[in-house]
Amino acid sequence: MKIMAVDLGDARTGLAACDRTEFLASPLGVIHERDFEELLKKVAHMAKEYDIGEIVVGHPKNMDGSEGERAQKCELFANRLRAIVEVPVKLWDERCTTVSAHNYLNQTDTRGKKRKEIVDEVAATIILESYMDYRKNQR
Repeated sequence: MKIMAVDLGDARTGLAACDRTEFLASPLGVIHERDFEELLKKVAHMAKEYDIGEIVVGHPKNMDGSEGERAQKCELFANRLRAIVEVPVKLWDERCTTVSAHNYLNQTDTRGKKRKEIVDEVAATIILESYMDYRKNQR
């Protein structure tokens, strides 16, 4: 099944998807949108366009497991998305994914404007890879 991951941001939201075999996660790009309603529509459109069977929204809990304002916004986004798509929408713990994305970009020596443009889709890819690993271990 094709799964899409969403790394929700205030101005940029990263997307990634995997192939039907759930073997390879790849970045889909970044949606530049500040309006919450428009962002919901755009993510729903991408899910339909790529024939996605499940959506995973990154859920940025605090390191102690508690939920802050950002996690609550992601929960609201996931709940609203569920109402407009016909596929399951799940929250997935994404603690440290943005840090991991920055570390990866450091290793690849990606700097400046290019780094800012792709960090969100790299984070979405890391979220998706984590979720795919979980699914693989649950079988």
